[in-house]
Amino acid sequence: MSELNEKVKALYGHKLRVRVCGICIEEGRILLVHHKGLGHDNSLWAPPGGGMDYGEDAEQALKREFLEETGLEISLERFLFVHEYLDPPLHGIELFFEVKRTGGLLKKGYDPEMSKEDQVITETGFKDLQALKSQAPHSLHYVLQQINSTNSILNQSGYFKFH
Repeated sequence: MSELNEKVKALYGHKLRVRVCGICIEEGRILLVHHKGLGHDNSLWAPPGGGMDYGEDAEQALKREFLEETGLEISLERFLFVHEYLDPPLHGIELFFEVKRTGGLLKKGYDPEMSKEDQVITETGFKDLQALKSQAPHSLHYVLQQINSTNSILNQSGYFKFH
């Protein structure tokens, strides 16, 4: 296990986190952020998002996370589904929303909870289905592993539990 993976687990492990995540699709491509130090092979592609701060509502949190991770300003369009992630020592409840870009410039962002030397974001960009399918399934966030089109994720609803 990498030193960075250990730092991530020390920072986020052994506690329940409530996270917000945004599904932003443009021209049939979904916006994803690549993280090193996460996932089973220290590589994870996931929709932008992150933990909510105390006193912050879901909309504020997701707008903040998008700016931090992608440089984009967004509007929340609608609530999609809940995903529960449980892979000890990590446990998260993720609220997924459909979002639309309203401004900003796409860039590789940062994680303010990690030091400059320990940044986990390596790439940010819009990916089509072919690009997703070229990745090892375990390097994709669970909600991306079984989709058959980038837009199909917008049709999901309910509660999902993957571990």
